[in-house]
Amino acid sequence: MRAEGRTGGTPTTPTTQPHTALLALPGGVFRMGSDEQRYPGDGEGPARDVRVGAFRIAPHAVSNDDFAAFAAATGYVTTAEWVGTSFVFGGLLPDDFPPTRAVAAAPWWREVPGASWRRPEGGASDVDGRGDHPVVHVSWLDAREYCRWAGGRLPAEAEWEYAARGGLDGVRYPWGDELTPGGEHRMNVFQGRFPGRDTGEDGFAGTAPVDAYPANGYGLHNTTGNVWEWCADRFGPARPGRRNMRGGSYLCHESYCWRYRCAARSANTPDSSAGNIGFRMAAAVHPAGGIEDDR
Repeated sequence: MRAEGRTGGTPTTPTTQPHTALLALPGGVFRMGSDEQRYPGDGEGPARDVRVGAFRIAPHAVSNDDFAAFAAATGYVTTAEWVGTSFVFGGLLPDDFPPTRAVAAAPWWREVPGASWRRPEGGASDVDGRGDHPVVHVSWLDAREYCRWAGGRLPAEAEWEYAARGGLDGVRYPWGDELTPGGEHRMNVFQGRFPGRDTGEDGFAGTAPVDAYPANGYGLHNTTGNVWEWCADRFGPARPGRRNMRGGSYLCHESYCWRYRCAARSANTPDSSAGNIGFRMAAAVHPAGGIEDDR
């Protein structure tokens, strides 16, 4: 879902701004990846021991209110706003929405003129009442600029997975291996028959508030489901020029996208945006240090 045309954005001067308090994690060795190879091309495996240093990370994804503060302070124009279009899940559009370009391999994605973080479904849509939902329609480039403004960076992929697991090694989800323990939904994914109708059995059809479900063992909310989250790293030679995304989204369904797991990976070009892609911020333990965010 690449936004055609020049990638826009008004440059900002990096300055430390107030933002959600970041959680300090000590780092250590953890079991990264999975040997459950449903999608071999995603490069989840083999599972291996990886060491990460101490770092800080946000307890939840950047919200619409957070991003609005950034845009108001800097005048930043996102890629989707500059290009004038982004991609929206067709199930969130009205029945009489005019035909527009769809993604060939995933026709439920529709290109919508005017769709952006301010107007998630294009047209007259807005984020009123969704201030605490994750910001979407943000490219990797946009996410990087926000993090620079807020005094942080995007997490490295290993940091993201270490934090998402909440101290539990080798399990599928941030709480264990069972999707709905005791019948309880613990993340926002697609229920029903995809892509026809999301029954919303988990409480939401579309995005959910950034802290809608209980936190994992490290205090992070919604590390699986809700929105894909950009990471700093390039995906690798299998998908050159693309950046990592982790965690799955509200559109993930086991029938086609069993990627709402801690080990799951995906990727997109850095100028891409869609209605299910957001991010959370990380930072070094000490403000002067950290991992480079555009390697």
